[in-house]
Amino acid sequence: MNTVDDLRGTLEKHAPLLLGLLVVLLSARALKKMFWTVFGMYMALHYSGIHPFG
Repeated sequence: MNTVDDLRGTLEKHAPLLLGLLVVLLSARALKKMFWTVFGMYMALHYSGIHPFG
């Protein structure tokens, strides 16, 4: 029973760090996807002859 309490304490101690890492990972993946989407749209407009930024 003492092992379960030790494991629970370890999980409670490291849970905020793991949750923070998960949030960072998911937001980084979302930013990467958004970047490539915007880049693809820009290049599609650029190669079609429409220059959105001059």
